[in-house]
Amino acid sequence: MVSSPPSSPADGPPPVKRRVVFVVGSGRSGTSTMAGILSTLGMRVPQPEVAADATNPKGFGEPQWVVDLHTELLQRCTVQVSDARPSAWFESGKLSTFEPLRQRLTEWLDPQFDEGAEIVVKDPRLAWFLGLWRAAALRSDAAPAYVTMLRPVTEVVGSKQQYYGSKFGEVNRTAAWVNMMLHTERATRGSQRAFVRYADLLEDWTVPVFGLGQAFDLASVQTASANDVRAVHAFVDPGLRRVQLTWDDVLVPPRLREIAQESWEALDRLADPDGDTPQVHATLDSLRRAYADFYEEAEAVAQSSAVAAHRAGLAQLPEPASTSRSVVDRVPHGVRAMVPESARRGLRKALGRER
Repeated sequence: MVSSPPSSPADGPPPVKRRVVFVVGSGRSGTSTMAGILSTLGMRVPQPEVAADATNPKGFGEPQWVVDLHTELLQRCTVQVSDARPSAWFESGKLSTFEPLRQRLTEWLDPQFDEGAEIVVKDPRLAWFLGLWRAAALRSDAAPAYVTMLRPVTEVVGSKQQYYGSKFGEVNRTAAWVNMMLHTERATRGSQRAFVRYADLLEDWTVPVFGLGQAFDLASVQTASANDVRAVHAFVDPGLRRVQLTWDDVLVPPRLREIAQESWEALDRLADPDGDTPQVHATLDSLRRAYADFYEEAEAVAQSSAVAAHRAGLAQLPEPASTSRSVVDRVPHGVRAMVPESARRGLRKALGRER
């Protein structure tokens, strides 16, 4: 029998395992509740956090730095938080290969573990940049895991309509939910992940959360004290599920409704024990293709509206020529005379002012 050499005091204790749990899924689907539970049990939300407000009185559980970064990146790639375009994933994905961004995330993430070996990162914008975060986690010697929150699409749409206003309608928000959820599932496939129903979390949070503790080997959850558990019971409020709508309340085109409902049913199966199967993956892949085809058809039909909107925007732009002329004319004649004639001719040509 081969025995291991005895350890010496100089060896020290084994290194603490670093874990980072990314809470993903559509906004208004229980992501804040999940992040809050994990935080209450001892996992760390990097500080400072986004302040609670009337739309989320229990708090968001979102690091402000992460939200600011994602807002900046979405603007750079011209993608919205809830974007219904399948092509938006390609636009945001291009940033995930940008090495300076990977380094920037790593430089922020790695020091976070100095204050705790297990952290939780949550933001509705997170799914657009999973590649960036996965790279940063691995470079920080942390094991990444993903929790996707599941809530019926009609409830998500209704909740957004109630708390976020009517800037986007029910049709757009339903399409954005399909786009977000199907691509998030595909992006996390093959990684350590779990799916949790919002309804299950509110009914008895201990079952799904302690299941996560075992599956992800989270010491904070596995060693939670009685006081921690009581604190979570006080934090979780079943009344938070304030919007419960059905398809009778959400008016969308029949084909979109069909794709959304089938997507919800397939995603819901992932939360069952042993439900994350190749058969369900195949169904989700088929639905993702069906949605892309549906969106392409809708774009083709609405092309005239897009062109009209573009022309209307151009019509509102100021005249650039008058601005250029006024700037040049304000230069004193004596100064202009000091410029060689050849240079002045080139400048006039560039400004469209040849004699």
